[in-house]
Amino acid sequence: MQSKSSKVSKEIAVEALKVAKATQKKGQSKEQTKLIALGIQKGIAQYKKEQKAKSRELDKLKKKKRKEKESIAEQPVTDELHKYSTYLPWGLLFVSWSGFIAYFLLVS
Repeated sequence: MQSKSSKVSKEIAVEALKVAKATQKKGQSKEQTKLIALGIQKGIAQYKKEQKAKSRELDKLKKKKRKEKESIAEQPVTDELHKYSTYLPWGLLFVSWSGFIAYFLLVS
């Protein structure tokens, strides 16, 4: 009942045979019923493959959207840090020179 090229679980094989027997016509041979069951198994296997592929694609899209949201959320923070980082060297220079001038005025 199973072909060597496709690995189908026993549950699927039994279920496919049940469906094939349930839809069996009068005068249909056992061999024809087995062929129908194999067709049903292949259909189930194909359906599962397609569902796995769709699931992987959805996971990829979700991951991509999550990364985009994270990068957008981080962008304002980095922009804000960049804005203040330009003032830091000038502020330190101003404070240090003010300190030197105050020191020399108080010492002398």
